[in-house]
Amino acid sequence: MNTCKSVDEQVVNPFEHLIINGSTNDEIKNYFDHFGTATFRKIFTEKDNGIADAFNKGIQKSTGDIILLLNSGDLLYDKNVIRIVLEKFDADENLMWLHGKYRCQRSGIWVTLGKPFEAKKLYRGMRSLSHQTMYVRKELYDKYGLYDNSFKIAMDFDFVARIRNEKFVFLDEILAINVPGGISSEKYDLSLKEGSLVVNKYLGFSWKNKLWTLRLKTLKTIQNIPFLGKLLYRVKVGLGLANA
Repeated sequence: MNTCKSVDEQVVNPFEHLIINGSTNDEIKNYFDHFGTATFRKIFTEKDNGIADAFNKGIQKSTGDIILLLNSGDLLYDKNVIRIVLEKFDADENLMWLHGKYRCQRSGIWVTLGKPFEAKKLYRGMRSLSHQTMYVRKELYDKYGLYDNSFKIAMDFDFVARIRNEKFVFLDEILAINVPGGISSEKYDLSLKEGSLVVNKYLGFSWKNKLWTLRLKTLKTIQNIPFLGKLLYRVKVGLGLANA
């Protein structure tokens, strides 16, 4: 329950924290029944049809103005994240969404990733943009629709493509810690395939996307070579190129 702990420790409490529990067992319910939980937390236990469906359930049940989708196991980086984010939105009523840096594990090494989203580089997919750091005004979901259930992995990229021209800011702050073992890592080829489908959907056929995808596949192949892959990635991190 580290995810909940990272929320509970915020110096500024969230308006609400909704847990969309698609599990068929009572483990989560029993945990909260035994230990209790924050007054701003609501738990909904019902089967879903995948990640996008669970995201959509949370959005539809939410009553707040700004929404973050935080996967089970992922963490808010420190106790000041919500405070920092709300200050940005309060300072600019025209700001529609923001994102920032995040910590994750690559080749067994913890690295900090994240750089400003660039609509003109949509052909590169999510690049160093993580939905765990994306805070979105709920009105954007009303305007552009919810997540596309036809995607198993790239539903967040598909949504980013839709809102790419809306006003946003990049926070040069670490906002989240992404735990190892996410579906985009476990099913990397499917992630790339769906990413290309999104690019084709909004930009049409793109040679830039084809070349970028080939680059990513080549790097992944090298990274998976025993010893050599990890060694080369450590060199890359040492040169400050992990975010390249």
